[in-house]
Amino acid sequence: MNMTAATSTRIGFCMAVLLCISVPFTARASTAAEIDAKVNAALDRLKTEVPGSATVLAEAKGVLVFAEVIKAGFVIAGEGGEGALLVGGKTSGYYSIFSGSVGFQAGGQKRDIIMVFLDANVLKQFRDSKGWKAGVDGNITLIDTGASGTIDTATLKKPIVAFIVGQKGLMAGISLDGSKITKLDR
Repeated sequence: MNMTAATSTRIGFCMAVLLCISVPFTARASTAAEIDAKVNAALDRLKTEVPGSATVLAEAKGVLVFAEVIKAGFVIAGEGGEGALLVGGKTSGYYSIFSGSVGFQAGGQKRDIIMVFLDANVLKQFRDSKGWKAGVDGNITLIDTGASGTIDTATLKKPIVAFIVGQKGLMAGISLDGSKITKLDR
């Protein structure tokens, strides 16, 4: 096989994989009521799985919850889902999250991503944006309770903290950097 044919084959393979992993994310959009129900279930899982998370939520200026986010791939991976932004305990908008990556990875998983805005100015910037990218438009600190099972209070000085809960499936690596968050019409 010559170099051009080998390159074309690799590109074709990568495009086929990307198409296969993007289908679950675009197959069907949820209704507002379905998203709300999943968001409530995700918040319940957070409070059950992470001691002290209720205190963090009480300090929040806003909470962006993506329930049942699906990540799948082989070499090329994609992740996506829908969720809601809660301000004052009420839904103030619906959003989608999507990211893609290339590298040594294989598998699939489902998880909840809960982003807690602890700074009112950062929340306002997020709400005013047309499209927001984690790690570019705002840095997110992932909360790791570690062996102690408690939340590090120094971490709570950050403007945005995030929890990953309810993981089902097997796929290494947790990062939100590069995730594109877009407001939905619901």
